Formats: sequence, C-alpha cells, structure tokens
Amino acid sequence: MDNLRPYLELIKENRNFRNLWLAQSVSNFGDWFGLLALYALIAKYSGSEFLLGLVIIVKMLSLAAFSPFAGYLTDRFNRRRLMIFCDLARMVAILGILFVQSEDLLWLAFVLTAFQMMLSAVFEPAKTSSIPNVTSEGQLINANVVSTATWSIIFTTGMAIGGFATEWLGTNMVFILDGFTYLLSAWFIYRTVIPQERLSEEEMERTKNPFTGIKEGLGYLFKNEQILRPSIAKGTSTMFLGGLVYLLVIISEEILMMGSIGLGLLYAARGIGTGIGPIVGRRLFRDEKDWVMVMGFAIFMSGAMYMMVGFIEAIWGMVFFVLLAHGASGANWVMSTVLLQKRTKDTFRGRIFSTEWLLFTVSNSISVLIASLVLEFDLLGVKELIMAYGLGMILAGITWTITVTVREKSYQQELAGES
Repeated sequence: MDNLRPYLELIKENRNFRNLWLAQSVSNFGDWFGLLALYALIAKYSGSEFLLGLVIIVKMLSLAAFSPFAGYLTDRFNRRRLMIFCDLARMVAILGILFVQSEDLLWLAFVLTAFQMMLSAVFEPAKTSSIPNVTSEGQLINANVVSTATWSIIFTTGMAIGGFATEWLGTNMVFILDGFTYLLSAWFIYRTVIPQERLSEEEMERTKNPFTGIKEGLGYLFKNEQILRPSIAKGTSTMFLGGLVYLLVIISEEILMMGSIGLGLLYAARGIGTGIGPIVGRRLFRDEKDWVMVMGFAIFMSGAMYMMVGFIEAIWGMVFFVLLAHGASGANWVMSTVLLQKRTKDTFRGRIFSTEWLLFTVSNSISVLIASLVLEFDLLGVKELIMAYGLGMILAGITWTITVTVREKSYQQELAGES
C-alpha cells in the first residue's frame, strides 16, 4: 500500500488533476466498453476479416489526418474549452451509430467512427499537454503513471465488461452507455481549472494561417533532437504492435474459438500489463538519463513476448505473455510522454504531441493494414504472422539501441559538460 501512497495523495490533494483524471477515466471506459460492440456490429452485417481490420485503420487514419491541425488548435486556443466541445461532439457521433441497422448503412458506422477519432485527435494532445499545467514538476511522473495505469485498468474492465454487455445487452444499449460517458467527461473538465501559457500577440498573428503554425511546430521538433527522440518511440513500437493487437481479435475467433470472451481476456491482459509496466519501470530505472535506452529495450521485449504468443496454444499462456509484452510497452509509453512534457515549451506542446500521435497512428494503420491483407489473401497463417511481427519488433529494438540511444548518450554528455 505504501507504494501506492504517492499516487493516491496526488489524486486526493490536487483537485484539478483529479477532475482531469476522472474525465479521462469515464471517457476511456466508454471507448473500450463500446469497442467490442462496434466490432460485433461490423461482424453482424459483413462477416469480413478485412472490414474488421478496416475499422481499426479508419480510426487510426482519422486520428492521423487531423492530428497536425489538432496540435495547432490546442496551442492556439483554450484547451479546456476544446476538450469540452470534443466530448459533447463525440457523444453525438457515438449515438449516431444507433441508426446502423442494416448492411446498407454500415458505411455510416465508419463515417461516424472517423468523426469521433478526429475529435479525439484534438482531445488527446490537449489532455496530455494539460497535465504539466495542473501538476508540479515533482508530481509530473506520478501523474503520468496514474494516467497510464488508469487507462490500463479502465481498458481491462471496459473490454471485459464490454464483451459480456455486447452479448447480454446488445450493441444499441452499449452505444447509449458509451455516449453518456462522454457527457460525464465534459462535466468533469468543466469543473477543472487548467492554466495555459498562451501564444504572444505576435505569434498569434504570425500563425494565423494554420499551415504556418504547423510548419513552425515541425521546425521546432526537428531543431531539437532531444525532443525528436522520445517523440518517435511510440511510433517505432506500434509499427509492429498495432498489427499484433489486431491479431488478438483473430486469435480469439479462429484459434481459441472463444469469441468476445476470449478477446476480453486477451485485451484484459494487455490492459493489466500496460498498467503494471510503468510502475515497475519507474522503480527499476529512476534516472531519466537512461530512459531513451530503456525505450529500445522495451520495444525488444515486447517483440520477444509476442513471439512466445505465436508459439503456444493455451489461452492462459497467451494471456501471460501478452501481459508481459504490454508491460514493456506501457513503460515505453510513460517514459516517452514524460520526457516530451519536460523538454517541450508549453506553447509548442500541443503540436509536438499531435505530431507524436500522427506518427503513432500512421504506423498503427499501416501495421494493421498489412496484417489484414496478409490474412485476407492467405499469405501466412495467424500464428506465423504473429511470429513475423514479433521478430520485426525485436529488430526495431536492436536498431533503436545502436542509433537513437547513441545520440541520446552524446546529448547527455554535452549537458554534463555544460554543467
């Protein structure tokens, strides 16, 4: 219990972080609670593995397409108001899926999902950029660990409960409950005070054209390699991890023959691992100077654990190795996020995090697209494809270690020389 005390005290004593955390919690629960219902809706009216993969691609590409503009908006306008608007609009989008009652209307589910994710492209960098503004520097790491651990717990419970709810309540009721979570999230954000360093009048005038603001954000990123390095960590990992997570859906359906229940268990393992990983990672690697190196090791470990998933047949063995894989991935996520928050100026933070989301979502989309096409054309079996992706991830981790880690060490040596 003593290990949890700093996190519990942060939630108890910091009202603004608590409200932001509660908003994240309820909206994330709705996301994962409703995801299996969306899968079930598509499976009901199409039965296509490709369309099942396509909805993931639509989600990711919608995030990616709007991310550059989202970052511009979150640096230029009031982040709190933007998050409230996004929550209310996402509620409308989710409830709109209720109108999909036949195969002919299946396209509407894809359109509304795309709209929902465009709004999420604004909400996520606004939320992540706001965490340093509602916490002290000493609270920042704990705040991100709480945020990621909560995501994993909500993911675990949301997916597990969502699997049962989809079976027992039906997709319509699940979508209604999902819409309500966004309304509740908007209420918590409304009650939150979020300080924000605003652009100067000169900067506001100079970046009136969105493309100018986006260009300046990219210039800032590439001129500061110490920011660029952690910004590509999630994208590098998900080049393979995105496809592997998609393949869990196929494993549950075709290998385990357990449907939503099996997928709920595998996704629960993913969520638990993501929650535990940052806590263990922080205890093992307290020095931030080592974190970029640890990111490469985490990518390597995730790939190795998924290769084990490809070797075994039993559900509980798969659950165990999926948990370990996402434990490493969760540590990677928190470390890269904290470094970006600390190394980036507030007036550029939205654009940096939206660019990170862009890299993450494009990598995820390509990864899922390739996996779904390989299966659609029977180029590889599910187990062989998992091992191929796992091997690719191992090689990505090794490449990171001999390139990115070396550049970070040089940067740390320069800082030590200046001090």
